[in-house]
Amino acid sequence: MSAAPVYIDLDIAIIGGGVAGLWLANRLKRQGFTLALFEQNALGSDQTMASQGMIHGGMKYTLSGMLTGASETIADMPKHWRACLCGEGDVDLRNTRLLSDHFYLWSGNSVSSKLSSFLASTALNGRVDPVPDDRRPPVLRHADFGGNLYKLEDIVLDVHSLVTNLAHNIEANCFHIDWAHARWQTESNNLSLCIEREGQTYEVRASRFIFCAGKGNRDLLASLGLKRPAMQLRPLQQVMVKHKYPYSFYGHCLGAETTPRLTISSHKLNSTDYIWYLGGSIAEKGASLSADELIIKAQLELAELLPWVDMSGAEWKTLPVQRAEPLQPNFLRPENAFVGEATGLNNLLVAWPTKLTLAPNLANQVLDLLKANKINPASDPTITHSLQGVLPHPPIAATPWEIAFPPAEDAVIAVSHKLQDELSEAYDEDEEEGKS
Repeated sequence: MSAAPVYIDLDIAIIGGGVAGLWLANRLKRQGFTLALFEQNALGSDQTMASQGMIHGGMKYTLSGMLTGASETIADMPKHWRACLCGEGDVDLRNTRLLSDHFYLWSGNSVSSKLSSFLASTALNGRVDPVPDDRRPPVLRHADFGGNLYKLEDIVLDVHSLVTNLAHNIEANCFHIDWAHARWQTESNNLSLCIEREGQTYEVRASRFIFCAGKGNRDLLASLGLKRPAMQLRPLQQVMVKHKYPYSFYGHCLGAETTPRLTISSHKLNSTDYIWYLGGSIAEKGASLSADELIIKAQLELAELLPWVDMSGAEWKTLPVQRAEPLQPNFLRPENAFVGEATGLNNLLVAWPTKLTLAPNLANQVLDLLKANKINPASDPTITHSLQGVLPHPPIAATPWEIAFPPAEDAVIAVSHKLQDELSEAYDEDEEEGKS
């Protein structure tokens, strides 16, 4: 006879440990909800770690000179995140590393670029400040720079640090799940999660399950025979440049389009090497190119826009990214984070933040839905300890540049390993000769 299942009753169970799931779990824990977050890989893997870390207030949606619903929705996001970084917001981010407390907006020397820059600055009503020549960042202090330069209130976070901070706040509530040993169960239109571990079944029941798995939401829904809420994928291909140029830089270069021609963020790889992480229009158009084709395009872009920056000896890699979003008419960009109820199940919500900066907006929507459905903290606050020792905690994902540019083996260690291999081979040969 099989052992009776162990029932674990929670208020909320979150599937997916990216920034959306982690932020939401932080908010719910502060509200007193008992919860567990389940991640199948590593916390922050895929879309979250692939982010450039920008917390922006809508600049990307104002390049046409008119404010849109999207820019109005996220206009206060930098202020919201800044409060959290100071320990004064709804999530404690005091241990998160701030890479830059601003972002630059610069234009090339063409008339169309300057016009776009001017329209963006007037539309943002004070959220953009012109930068005088003597305050320009080192990258743009060259005599050949003749474009416009503005300073945005947007901030840039170290995403690895952010994920680590969010995970630390809820460490006892995060668990690694192996879907080869887990299955969904439905009864009376209510969902539960059955986990097999060392011959024992643990059945997780929750007032609400919330899918926050990015592009993984589609597979999760398919495993339940569901297609709604539907998802769209926006493919990108970012470019990573490893170099020894001694200055970091965070900026959008404007062209004639409504998307920045090029976005640069800087990340320290080690004590001597920087990574320039390139996004914007080049990443969107680069989705249809091969890695070699995109690298050539990126080299030409930097040579044209920043010809005085010496990139000789740089190493180039690309990173394909699939940005998951709720399905929109005509493949439009979503204006907000999205949270929706799954058809046919009473206790399932599906969520996409659509972009890093809107993770707080997603959490607010979830809390509003819980309140509207009169779902309040109800379970024993120690109940998640039933999973302690049963499931391991997930690791923190590595950054894309750590994976793309792994550290070279130290020369002394390499020689030591070679000597050990040679001695081992000699020992094996002696053993064989002795047997014969």
